[in-house]
Amino acid sequence: MLDSKKLMKNPFSSTEWAWMLYDLTTNSYATIILAAIFPIYFNVMVGHSALGLELKGFGSSFVMLVTAILCPILGALGDRKRMKKRFWASFAFSGAILTLGLAFVSSWPLLLLGYILSNICYNTAMLFYDSFITDITIPERMHRVSTWAYAIGYFGGGTITLIITTILLFAMGTSNPLPVKISFALSALWWIVFSLPMLFRVKQVHYHEKTFKETTDGLLKQLGKTFREIWMDKGLRHFVLAYFFYIDGVATVITMATSYGQTLGLSASLMILALLTTQLVAVPFSILFGKLAGKFDAIKMILFAIGAYIVICLLGFYMGNMVETAHGAARTVAIGHAQVIFWIVAILVGTVQGGIQALSRSQFGQMIPSERSNEYFGFFNIFNRFASILGPLLMALTTMLTGLTSFGILSVVILFIAGAILLLTGRKYF
Repeated sequence: MLDSKKLMKNPFSSTEWAWMLYDLTTNSYATIILAAIFPIYFNVMVGHSALGLELKGFGSSFVMLVTAILCPILGALGDRKRMKKRFWASFAFSGAILTLGLAFVSSWPLLLLGYILSNICYNTAMLFYDSFITDITIPERMHRVSTWAYAIGYFGGGTITLIITTILLFAMGTSNPLPVKISFALSALWWIVFSLPMLFRVKQVHYHEKTFKETTDGLLKQLGKTFREIWMDKGLRHFVLAYFFYIDGVATVITMATSYGQTLGLSASLMILALLTTQLVAVPFSILFGKLAGKFDAIKMILFAIGAYIVICLLGFYMGNMVETAHGAARTVAIGHAQVIFWIVAILVGTVQGGIQALSRSQFGQMIPSERSNEYFGFFNIFNRFASILGPLLMALTTMLTGLTSFGILSVVILFIAGAILLLTGRKYF
C-alpha cells in the first residue's frame, strides 16, 4: 500500500513540472488580458468607463456561454486516445496568436472581438489542461501539484509580465499605447513558450479506444449518462453546484476589478501596482493552501476562502459607495481613501485567489474516474462557464439599473453565500 505521506515529500516529476509550467501562460493571460491591462485600455478606447465595463461584462458573458456549450462536447471527444493533447494544443496556440493580434488593432470593436475569440480559446484550452491532472500525477499528490502550479503561475506568469508592463508604463507614460501593446505581445509570447514543455513532455495516460464514429454516434446519450452519474452522486452534485456559485464570484472579481476601479476614478497606475501585489502575495499563499488542505481538508480551506471573498466584496461596496455618494472636494478625499482600500482588497484577494481555484480543480480530480476525466471536466467547465456568465452579467445589469457600480459588486456576495451553503449542506458526502 502506498504511503501518501512519503509520496507528498517526493520531488516533482518532469511530467508534473511540464504540466505546472503551463500555468505561467494562463496566469499571464488572466493578469494582462482579463484583469489588469486590457480592461483599462479598453475603457480608454471606448471613451466611457461605465460603457466599457458594461461591454466587457456582456462580452465575458458571451465567451462563457460559448465555452459552456463547447466544453462537454469537446470533453467527450477528448477522452479518445491521443485526442486530448491535440485539442489542447489547437486551442492553446490559436489563443496565443489571437492575443498577439490585440497588439496590432486600435479600434474598440476589433479589440472586443479579439478579446472574445482569444478568451474562448483560453477557456477551452483550460478544459483540457485541467483534465490532464489525472494523467500527470496520482490522487495523493493532486492538491500539492495543483496549488504549486498556481503559485508558479502567479510568480512567473502574472508577476513578471506585469512588472515589465508597469516599468514600461512608468517609463513611457500611461497615455502612451505602446507599453500596452507590448504587454499584449508579451502575454502571447509567454503563452507560446511555456506551452512547449507540456506539448513535448505530457502524455494522455487515461483514455478509451472508441472510434470517432462510435464516439459521435452515441455522444448525446453518453453526455446524458455522465450528467446523470454526476447528479446521482450526492458528493459530486453538491460540490459542482457549490462551485457554480462561488467560482462565479471569484471570476467576477478577477475580470471586473480594474474596470470597477476605473469607474470610481482610481489611478490606473496604482491599480496595476496593487494587482502586482496580489500576484506576489498569491505565490506563498497558494502553496500554503495546499499544505493546509493536507492537514485539514480541501473543503474547509475552500470555505475559508469563500468567507474571505465575502469580506472582499463588502469592502469593495464600501469603497465604491463612498466615492459615488460624495461630491465636490469630498469626492477627491473619498477617492484617496478608496485607493487605500483597493490595496487592502488586492492583498486579501492574493491570500485566497490561487488556493480556492487550485483546490477546486484537484478536489474534483480526486472525485472522478480517471479514464473519463476529460468528459467529467467538460461538465465541470459547464458549471464554471455558466457561472461566469451570471457574475459579469449580474454586475453589469445591477450597474445599469441602479446607476451605481458599488451595488454591482455587492450583488456578488449572494453567489459566495450560496456556494458556502451548498458546501456545508453536502459536507457529509465528500
